[in-house]
Amino acid sequence: MLDQATEERIKQEVSSNDVVLFMKGSAIFPQCGFSATAVQILSHLNVKFSSIDVLSDPSIRDGIKDYSQWPTIPQLYVKGEFVGGCDIMREMFETGELGTLLEEKQVALATS
Repeated sequence: MLDQATEERIKQEVSSNDVVLFMKGSAIFPQCGFSATAVQILSHLNVKFSSIDVLSDPSIRDGIKDYSQWPTIPQLYVKGEFVGGCDIMREMFETGELGTLLEEKQVALATS
């Protein structure tokens, strides 16, 4: 069950960052293959994104699943909108749909 404090923390992260990836580990050191794939996709697209390590906070780990009504991690949010998990990200990347979405939403590119 999603408590109010956790919901507010998630809302804050989702609303204050153009692209947020809730993942296991960090963008520098992913702790599962799915999270690593998600980071690789976003990095390949040269997108500036924030990553939230769900392993370091059990309330966020459980809460994000309730918040999105999606059972798995990682989870990608773009401009406050839930996009999906690793499989959806991969499929959207392969078809070009993810790049198009990021472009349409005018997401900032990462600086080198």
